[in-house]
Amino acid sequence: MRWPRADYAGSAVDTARRLVGAHLVHEMPEGRTVLRITETEAYGGWYEGRPDDGAHAYRGRTARTEVLFGEPGHAYVYLIYGMYCCFNISCDGEGTAGCVLLRAGEPVEGEELIRQRRGKAKGTALTCGPGRLCLAMAIDRSLYGADLVTGPLYVESGTPCEIEISRRKHIDYATYGREFPWRFTLKGSLWVSR
Repeated sequence: MRWPRADYAGSAVDTARRLVGAHLVHEMPEGRTVLRITETEAYGGWYEGRPDDGAHAYRGRTARTEVLFGEPGHAYVYLIYGMYCCFNISCDGEGTAGCVLLRAGEPVEGEELIRQRRGKAKGTALTCGPGRLCLAMAIDRSLYGADLVTGPLYVESGTPCEIEISRRKHIDYATYGREFPWRFTLKGSLWVSR
């Protein structure tokens, strides 16, 4: 079942947990691709009395982060290292900038199309890592602000699963946020970023 708006309205942490095991779907003219979400990270809010200084919206509303302050269930896509996109899902209530970064997934449908998009990549290198996930699912900056409730890119409910919790990756620049245990992975899955 496709997630309605209300499913995105929880906190970033709650939404990040619930996304693990759900399916990310992208329907395009060349075909439908589906990943089982295996790794997420929550951004925004507070943990043990400290603000999430690892979040893009930590310093407030900007042109880049505008979508995070709107209604939940929209795509926040941005470029890293000048060449790779990262895909986040806005959550929480309007005016509160929470989001979930999708870090990895396991192909469920459209694997041939995913392989075409990823060239020589094999195994978990197809879709493990936020940039690889975006390449595999044809997610680019043109999808910034896309409505995940009504558009061709969306989330479907999955099956219940066990989740492991750890610190988020690659945010050493954050004073507090680098210690937050806001990374959620599908227990026992090989389809997680290293």
